[in-house]
Amino acid sequence: MKDHGVLTERLAMASTIPPAFDADAESAAAAIATGAAATDPGVARRRQNRRRRLTVYVLRVLTAVVWIGSWELSTRLGIVDKFFFGQPSGIYDRLHTWVTEGTALGPLWQQVAVTMEETVLGFLVGSILGVIFGILLGRNRLLSDVLSPYIKALNSIPRVVLGALFAISLGLDLRSKVATAAVLVFFVVFFNAFQGVREVDQNLVANVRVLGASPIQVAVHVTIPSAMTWIIASLHTAFGFAIIGALVAEVLGAQHGIGLIISQAQGTFDPNTVFACMVIIAVITLGAEYLITVLERSLLKWRPPNRSDAQAI
Repeated sequence: MKDHGVLTERLAMASTIPPAFDADAESAAAAIATGAAATDPGVARRRQNRRRRLTVYVLRVLTAVVWIGSWELSTRLGIVDKFFFGQPSGIYDRLHTWVTEGTALGPLWQQVAVTMEETVLGFLVGSILGVIFGILLGRNRLLSDVLSPYIKALNSIPRVVLGALFAISLGLDLRSKVATAAVLVFFVVFFNAFQGVREVDQNLVANVRVLGASPIQVAVHVTIPSAMTWIIASLHTAFGFAIIGALVAEVLGAQHGIGLIISQAQGTFDPNTVFACMVIIAVITLGAEYLITVLERSLLKWRPPNRSDAQAI
């Protein structure tokens, strides 16, 4: 019985010791993991990138606060005449009125929807035509040499003149707005697609042809993917030109739209309304820029990251 009691006591002591050792072992393992994470270059780089993004966001907000605050203060002190340059508080009041009560032309969403419809349609039409003609002329040197002076002559025509011609020939409905926006987009995308095709590695094209690829296969699998970087890069700028085209066409004549609101505000010397429309346009453009960036990342996954992209990983 005595030996049994000693054995029981030792077993009890043994059962109380391992948890402490386990806790110490877990603490040591956690410390080792923390130290390894701290010395891991990937973890340190991600932390550095997070700090940089936070710094960028803070500086962006600070820039906006300083800019808008100085603008508001200068107009209140009379340093800047708000009759000509508007006032941030007046712009906010105008936007609040539009959201809650609508504009003089109707609900705000209706004006934005009309302008967006014209912009998106013009963007799509101009982009598609720009890509098609850019690739076609980029691959056919004879055709590009023949049509080159005509394209340059058309590109030199002021867009306001083209907008007026479209308003006369197509009327003041959707067609003239889409045509004006499409013309502005077309030349931006066309020249990028044209140059992108010309920059394709000809050795790669020759190797693919040696393997028996047809002209269509060469275009689909080599030319277009190689020029896609140029084409996508042009879309970032092209959407802004599409909005400009739609607004110019609305200023020339329309029944609804943000451009018509700007035209009426110009006639009544109302800078707050003009700036309020600019805020709406800026928000739309930033949203479109984000969507184009997402499209670019999905279409160009095969492209190796450049220096800036590699630092952001």
